[in-house]
Amino acid sequence: MSNNIVFSGSLIFLTLADVFQLLGGNNCTGTLTLRSQYSADKGVVHFIDGHPINAVLGKLKGLDAVYALFGWTDGTYDFAEGDLTGVERVIKKSMMEIVLDALRLVDDGGITLVGSGSVSPEAEEAEAGGVKADFLQPIKGPNVDYRYVRIEENYSAGATIVKEGNHGKWLWVIADGTVKIIKETPKGAITLARLGEGCFIGTIRSFLYGAYERSATVIAEDNVQLCLLDAEALNQEYSSLSEDFRKILLSLDNRFRMININAIQAHVGEYSREMPQDKVVENQFHNNTEFYIIREGTADIIGKGIKGDVNLMSLGTDDVFGKIPFMAFGHEPLYASVMTSSPFQADVLDSAALQKEYDNLSHTFRNFVFSTATNISMTTKLFYHLLGHT
Repeated sequence: MSNNIVFSGSLIFLTLADVFQLLGGNNCTGTLTLRSQYSADKGVVHFIDGHPINAVLGKLKGLDAVYALFGWTDGTYDFAEGDLTGVERVIKKSMMEIVLDALRLVDDGGITLVGSGSVSPEAEEAEAGGVKADFLQPIKGPNVDYRYVRIEENYSAGATIVKEGNHGKWLWVIADGTVKIIKETPKGAITLARLGEGCFIGTIRSFLYGAYERSATVIAEDNVQLCLLDAEALNQEYSSLSEDFRKILLSLDNRFRMININAIQAHVGEYSREMPQDKVVENQFHNNTEFYIIREGTADIIGKGIKGDVNLMSLGTDDVFGKIPFMAFGHEPLYASVMTSSPFQADVLDSAALQKEYDNLSHTFRNFVFSTATNISMTTKLFYHLLGHT
């Protein structure tokens, strides 16, 4: 079994439900290991093609262990890809069934919460922007695929890799070290994320043609090695995709941009909590299977914040919503509802065809899509966290 960790982070930043969705949405095979200062035992969950097959937490085994882990409100996790030959399949439920059942059990008090008490002094230390250090633990992404790498670049600790407001058509993946993503605001700088090995610096617009202004500053926390990716090769692969798939990627990039704006507004106290008055919840879009593209009108994604419902974003023509077949990031259909304008029209997309197209992507491009899902999920959590403290 491989010990090659490709994804890691904090349960304060991404809940276990989010982690399960990310692994499930990307059909991951390997072992998820969880640790908490509030538990003497570590939790281990084995996945095949994105579905849990076995788990252990102390004396608990199988589904009992998984449900108990959903009570962990803080701690760390790491996921190592690898062959699971010899691991017995004892869990028969799908990933989504487990998540839904576990969340219901938490709400009903059927799962004991672990970690809801006081935190250690180290956890009280704040990062830039008043965000607790443990909340901003660096995350890791999938292994670097060197086939699209042009050159390697090295930066010393404290060096500025990207300056907010500058222009540049470069996309990097981190081979070693950790960087901070910082945004300047009227109330001072805020750290939006800390990224480690396997994470990408830059969005899809980094390798599309046209002007591209950097929206944040990237600083090396320690000695960092970056791999500069071949923008032309990535652009060619993007151009070869179907029109619907290209629209999905641009819509996800739009989602990421809007949730970042919300997080910054929450930080400076300018976010409005008002719900849209001209839209209604449309029940036909509330299911766990369909995936839509907007043809006319707008759709607001209403998330479940710490202090109640919040408007995460407003989507328009050619944006997508619903259950994306190849990724999940903690929005609809499970963690958010959809409010639509009148008139409104949305077409159902072919999820099976899109999944097949995703499966045929190069490793680099597929890793990039995975990174996009992680970024959306972690920034949504940051937004909820900031909004809950204003």
